[in-house]
Formats: sequence, structure tokens, C-alpha cells
Amino acid sequence: MDLLTIKEPSFLKKLSMEELQSLSLDIRKFLVEKLSKTGGHIGPNLGVVELTIALHRCFKSPQDKILWDVGHQSYVHKILTGRASQFDSLRQYKGLSGFPKLEESEHDVWETGHSSTSLSAAMGMAIARDVKKENSYIIPVIGDGALTGGMALEALNHIGHEKKDMIVVLNDNEMSIAPNVGALHSVLGRLRTAGKYNWVKDELEVFLKKIPAVGGKLAQTAERLKDSLKYLFVSGMFFEELGFTYLGPIDGHNFEDLFENIQYAKKTKGPVLLHVITKKGKGYEPAELDRKGTWHGTGPYKIETGDIIKPIDAPPAWSSLISETVRRLAREDQRIVAVTPAMPVGSKLLGFAEEFPDRMFDVGIAEQHAATMAAGLATQGMKPFLAIYSTFLQRAYDQVVHDICRANLNVFIGIDRAGLVGADGETHQGVFDIAFLRHLPNIVIMMPKDENEGQHMVNTAVQYDDGPIALRFPRGNGLGVPMDKELKEIPIGSWEVLKEGKDGVILTFGTTIPMAMAAATELEKQGVFIRVVNARFIKPMDEGMLHSIMDENIPILTVEEAVVQGGFGSAVLEFAHDHGFHNTVINRMGIPDRFIEHGNVNKLLEEIGLTKENIIKTMSSLIPQKQKRA
Repeated sequence: MDLLTIKEPSFLKKLSMEELQSLSLDIRKFLVEKLSKTGGHIGPNLGVVELTIALHRCFKSPQDKILWDVGHQSYVHKILTGRASQFDSLRQYKGLSGFPKLEESEHDVWETGHSSTSLSAAMGMAIARDVKKENSYIIPVIGDGALTGGMALEALNHIGHEKKDMIVVLNDNEMSIAPNVGALHSVLGRLRTAGKYNWVKDELEVFLKKIPAVGGKLAQTAERLKDSLKYLFVSGMFFEELGFTYLGPIDGHNFEDLFENIQYAKKTKGPVLLHVITKKGKGYEPAELDRKGTWHGTGPYKIETGDIIKPIDAPPAWSSLISETVRRLAREDQRIVAVTPAMPVGSKLLGFAEEFPDRMFDVGIAEQHAATMAAGLATQGMKPFLAIYSTFLQRAYDQVVHDICRANLNVFIGIDRAGLVGADGETHQGVFDIAFLRHLPNIVIMMPKDENEGQHMVNTAVQYDDGPIALRFPRGNGLGVPMDKELKEIPIGSWEVLKEGKDGVILTFGTTIPMAMAAATELEKQGVFIRVVNARFIKPMDEGMLHSIMDENIPILTVEEAVVQGGFGSAVLEFAHDHGFHNTVINRMGIPDRFIEHGNVNKLLEEIGLTKENIIKTMSSLIPQKQKRA
């Protein structure tokens, strides 16, 4: 079938089983070919081909609301709702989003990027439907990994209590990004082995209906017998205890099984949970055999071999550099324990886990728990390394405030993917952490200019015992600088001058240092001499250097790959105000007050004006003409 001709999903209702099977093969072939060029979340999408087709065949989107939790498995949904022709631009600048997006299609009814939100949103939609007396189905699709998130469990509890009509599809592939962990995962494992439960229950009900009515006592006995079977065949019956009608396990790649159970769910009052078993990566051998999470999301790859296409002789990835330095220090420091919320692969902690299995804890998609658990470790004299993406640290904000900073505990927070992340877009851009951490008492925040300084900052964080300390580092690879063999400590709050100049000063750190240095070099050719400072400690700042700079009364430009409002530049403005430097000219560059969409990072920086050229233009405007030197 030509997938480019699909406009909307109603055509599925007319297809035979053979045609549906053929369509599934066509979609898998399409995804493997397209994603080999653009990269993307191939594993999750190959696993939900039949499930997505079945949902769109059995329901009427967008009148019926299909919500995709996390949303990285919505590519098949996008194809069936008329967006196949846009896949060449998937996750590219101004192209098709890798997640559901309201402005893309009326069929995208919920925007996601973070996990465990679909059930709460679905409950809101179900309540709105009932208040407005409308008639529609609400179908959140949530993975077994996302179900470990506390927000999802809170929603399950509320949905079951309110008895709202809703069909929750549990897409159980036994993996989220990394193999799932936790007691709930074990419950699902027992459920997978209990496929005969519903058959036995139905047979029992047929048998009981044949018995002539002899009063309430027999009916009560029958109900107790059914309950006994429930506990006999499915240990715990977790979901039914929460108030759901449980259907499953269902073969997520068998159309007949899917259609039969979906139709049964549609006729059932109250909340229903369809437990669907799928295989992540199905239909493409490299992804299907993956057990480490490599094929959850990839860059471009070679279709024939499955080899990921990577730059030749690229410098080490930042995540690997940081985690391996922690691992190196852990050999000498028994206090070091690594904690991550379901990101051991992305944060490159598999080597640490292999060497120190008793000191590595993947807590699942539970950022709040990870942060407070790290705080608990710190109370006992341990040195927890909390490896967490900037975008996911947002989910643990209260725990950082209440449990880590307030108690001034020695937690080392490794903030991965700090700054623009590119293809994952606005839900994942790591640009808010400075603004939401900087105002918290006790915390130290730092970011290195290169990977050599990065390894020294890891050592600094491990040796620091005066409270919480956060190390920001970007996505991608380092600069390829020479690495010192011996690790050293960097004095907390110390900055360094990278280039001297008396006409003005650029205060910057991390990824924006190269563009600031390039701008200063260009300005020097014009007779303008700009000092470039590596403001590597965002908090505390180097107040001695700031006093010295502001005493010179020369213009200051702050540059940061983070939000301007409440960011590092705001801290410099506050310093000037608090110390009476009211005549100092200070300008700020950074991420503007809007969400930044997906695309190549360099193109995004150009779009928002965070470039060498704009630094040159801004600095030139700040320096009086008479001050410029020939």
C-alpha cells in the first residue's frame, strides 16, 4: 500500500485481515527506511504497529481520544493520520515532530515527551466529556515503563475510585528505555503468565447462570468463588483491586486477539485495562534483539547491518566522560553510589553498574524518588551521584528544594543534556535548570568549558562536602582537548580569564565559550579588545572578579545557552544592583521567553540569535565609538 496516500484512518475499517497484515509489513518497511536517514525512536514504533492499526480501526479518531504516553511511539499513529509524506523531515528543523503535537493534527489530542502523564490527562478529558454530556471513548496508551511513574499510579487510583468510562491500554514490552525495574514490573510479569484467567472466569459465569436461582446465599457464594479464582490465577490482581476490569494478557501482534478484546472493552462500563504484550523493535532484527536499549532511539544507521552511523574519531560523549570519571573515583571512594531514574543507557552508567553492581541503582521512571533516595543516602555519609537529564530534573524540583537543599545534603547532581538538545525538541530542551536551581540556598552550580575541565569538576564535586553540588554538561561529544592524567579540585566559585581585553567583557560558560572566543577574535581585528571570562561557577559567582570588572566600568555581556529570565545574566544584574554598580552597562544573551522546538542545534541557535555574529553586533553597540581603538 502507498502510505503517502493515507489522509485519515477510517479506511482501516474496510480492510481484510490479509490487507491489514500487508499494511503492517509496509509500515515497518517504511519506518526502517525513513529512520535510517533521520534517526528516531525506531524500537518503540516497530513494536506498536498492529496495536495502533487496531485502535484506529476500532475507534473513531479524533472524536474518540487516543493519548500516547511519552509519545515516542506515535510514528505509526502519524502515518495513519496522514503524515507519512512528512517523514523525511522527522525531528529536523521545522519538520515533523518526534512526539504528538496539537498543532500538527487534530488526531494529536495530547502533547507528550515526558512519561506517565497520559492517565491524568485522560481523566481530565473523561470528566469534561461527562460534564458536557458527550459520547466518546477515551483511550490512553501507556507503557509498562511509564506505569512505574508515581503520577501514573496516582491517576490509576483516582480513575478506579471515580469509575469513569475509560479504556487504558497497557503496552507491555518489558522495556522502557532500559529493562524495567521494580515490584510493579514483577506484577506485570505474573500477569503475563495468567492468560487463562479470563477464560476460566467467563466459563465460571456461564456455569453459574445455568443454576436455578435459590436465593442470595448462592449468589454470594458464587461471587466469593469468582474472587477466589481471581486470586488463584492472577497473583494480586493489582488492577482489579484498583477498580479496573482487567483484560489480558493480549497478543499485541495478533489482530483477532486485539479486535476481540477491544470490542469487549467498549461494551464494559467503568474503567478497563487492556494488557497488551508487544515486542519492541518487532520486524527489524537488530532492534528486535536489542536488550540494552540501544534501539530505543538512534541516529541514522545502515539498514543492512544495523550499524549506527557515527562520526569517525569523534571525541568522547559528555555522558560517558562524566560517568567514567565517577567510576574512576569510585574505585578509591567507597562513599560513591550512582542513582538514575531509568537512564543507565543514556547517562552511560552501564560500565559503573558492571563494576559496582551493589552501588548502582536504577529506580525506574521515578525522578522524585531518585532525588529523595539520594538525599537519604547522603544522610548516612554516602556520596550519591544522581545522574539525571535536565528536562527530567524538572520533575523532581520539590525534592531538590525540600529534601536536598533545605537539609544541605551532600548530593552530587549530574545534570545531563543541559542546554539545547536538538531533535527531541521543546519537551526535552535542558534550558530551565539554572533558573529553577539558582535561587535555592546551599546549592553549587557549575559547567565546564571542555571535557578536561569536566573531569576536574567531577572530582571537585566528589570532594565537596559542604552541601549539594550540580554539574551541568551538554548533549553530544566533547571538543577533543588533551586530558590531564591527574585529577584536581577547582576552587568553588572561581572563574578564569580566557582572553584579555579592556574595552568590554563577555561572561559565559560551557557550550557558548567557543562562539564568545571567536567573536572576541573578530572584534580584535576591528580594534576592539574584549575580555572573555569562563564563568564556570554559575553559583556561587566569582564576586572578587565581578567587583574588579565593575570597578573598571566597562560594558558586560552575559551569554548562556539557557533561559535569560532568572538565569546567569540575571544573577550578574542582581550583583550589580546589590553592590551599587548602577552605571555599569550589562546586556544579556540567551534563550528567549518561549519554548524552542526541535531541529539541528546550530540552526536553533541561529534562529534565536545566539551566535558569534550577534555577539559581535551586541558588543559593538555597547562600546562607545570613541572607545574603540585603531
